[in-house]
Amino acid sequence: MEFSHVSVLLNESIDGLDIKPEGIYVDATAGGAGHSVHIAQKLKDSGRLIALDRDPDAVEAASERLKGYNAKVVKSNYSDIRTVLDELGVEQVDGILMDLGVSSHQLDTPERGFSYHSDAPLDMRMSREGTSAYDIVNGCSEEELSRIIFEYGEEKFSRRIAANIVKARQTYPVKTTLELAEIVKSSVPAAVRREKNPCKKTFQAIRIAVNGELEHLSVGLDAAFHCLKLGGRLAVITFHSLEDRLVKQRFAGWCKGCICPPDFPQCVCGRKPEGRLVNRKPIEAKQEELERNNRSRSAKLRIIERR
Repeated sequence: MEFSHVSVLLNESIDGLDIKPEGIYVDATAGGAGHSVHIAQKLKDSGRLIALDRDPDAVEAASERLKGYNAKVVKSNYSDIRTVLDELGVEQVDGILMDLGVSSHQLDTPERGFSYHSDAPLDMRMSREGTSAYDIVNGCSEEELSRIIFEYGEEKFSRRIAANIVKARQTYPVKTTLELAEIVKSSVPAAVRREKNPCKKTFQAIRIAVNGELEHLSVGLDAAFHCLKLGGRLAVITFHSLEDRLVKQRFAGWCKGCICPPDFPQCVCGRKPEGRLVNRKPIEAKQEELERNNRSRSAKLRIIERR
């Protein structure tokens, strides 16, 4: 099996981790091991890499590509990072990388059902287990579909799209990606269809719902940050505003000190910042990378150091 994935913000994220050759690092979203290999190459024999992914295809590919390195590949969602480290006898680590979103392999493998460019069964399951896109599209109420598409896709035509999905499935179930894409296209004004592909937001929304991405991210961020040693770094690459907003807010909370009312003459809460922002603003892809990999266009890298 060929697992193709172009690592986004590769040099920036590896540099941002400030890797110690003897340290312990976690690539929490290993994918095709693009970032993992570069982390492993910087480690000495006393260093260690733990690579996680919920996608069995990614686990297989990463296991093959990390042969010869002091690396352990585990099939797991990054939200379970604390459990994984406990099972491996690791208390704290020196750095963690999260490269969020869907991989190039998942998008470019039609039968995985992530893309609206190829016809395939509606699936979108990163783990290949549990609720699928078919289940959500054909099982959720019109109100719930509208909520999912609006909240997770930020799609202003969510009500119309949901209504047309429900109307279509009353005759036959919506089974494939192109069937869903045609419903979405018919639900938006012609001007929107001419301007850009209108399917992106709806497909993103359903994918997020299928995989519980925001819930896992919220749990995973907390777990990852508190698995770091003092001075350890957490680097997170996001690909849409919902992810980036959550990461930005969580990082800001960890960097916040005193929360006493401003009219208090002195601090009585005793709260100290738990983290320090390594980059005040998100790091984005340079022009050279944008020209080489269009999928890097929406990527943002944020890095925090535990204090």
